[in-house]
Amino acid sequence: MSLIVGMAGKGGVGKTTIAGMAVRYLASIGKVPILAVDADSNANLADVLGMSYDRTLSDAREEMKSSVGDVSITKDVLIELRTQEAIVEGDDFDIVVMGQPEGSGCYCAANAVLAGVLDKTFKNYPYQVIDNEAGMEHISRLTAKRMDIFYVVSDASRRGLTAAQRIWRLVDELKISIKRKYLVLNRVRGEVGQDLMDIIKGEPMELAGVVPDDQSIYDSDQKGRPTSALPATLPAVSAIYDIFKKTLLD
Repeated sequence: MSLIVGMAGKGGVGKTTIAGMAVRYLASIGKVPILAVDADSNANLADVLGMSYDRTLSDAREEMKSSVGDVSITKDVLIELRTQEAIVEGDDFDIVVMGQPEGSGCYCAANAVLAGVLDKTFKNYPYQVIDNEAGMEHISRLTAKRMDIFYVVSDASRRGLTAAQRIWRLVDELKISIKRKYLVLNRVRGEVGQDLMDIIKGEPMELAGVVPDDQSIYDSDQKGRPTSALPATLPAVSAIYDIFKKTLLD
């Protein structure tokens, strides 16, 4: 059985950086090969991991949808070919970018074929890290029908925690089986106030840990360097790795 790790959170809370660090952490302890899946329509996971890509899975889906009447190649073969082209290979991990959600028109047939190909392809990876956007309906249709561990990432603000609450509830409504889910508070300055802790306890959401605000992450991002490659001695990276040590593996 593979280990499937999911991340979600509203924009700007550092979710993608934490997803990238999950990939790096798994690789550092020899849990490979890993498939990193960027399922956020605002795709940034490749940048965090220091990789680049030319094609997305939505490109493959659009090509299949527009290839009506083309009998030179079957849709199954076309999708499988384009999916393999969309996977960018690295040393310990590969990455694939989902791309934009559906546009106008019916995508049912294209999604059905793509889901089948992805199910077969993803089984080749014993470890998967999926970076979701806040609304995850498309992920339930196209990729994981289950996630072993799911992290909801928020900053230490009332607005961020309100969004985290919605995501926490959303995963229960979707047809995704999740074994364990945790809240991660990121970019925290000082202590977490009691009013915010009351929100967390009121849901309730299981708090896996708190990650301090760290200027090094901002500096690395500003300079275009992969933030996931920052050393584990930095306060934020150390805190993130401690969370993974406690929650990621049994």
